[in-house]
Amino acid sequence: MTTVRITQTRSVIGQTQKHRGTLRSLGLGRIGASAEHAVGPELEGKLRHVSHLVTVKPSEAKGKDD
Repeated sequence: MTTVRITQTRSVIGQTQKHRGTLRSLGLGRIGASAEHAVGPELEGKLRHVSHLVTVKPSEAKGKDD
């Protein structure tokens, strides 16, 4: 399964409660915080909502090969 590394790059000050909640559901909350998630339709929707606050990069697999 493909995973991506999501890093928060901008503050949530001035953003809507929906955007703040979406970042929290991604495991983010501070500038510079990172989390890894499996790619799927739910993740893509969340990233569409907060794309202006985060950067997304492919994650290097450190475990077994898929």
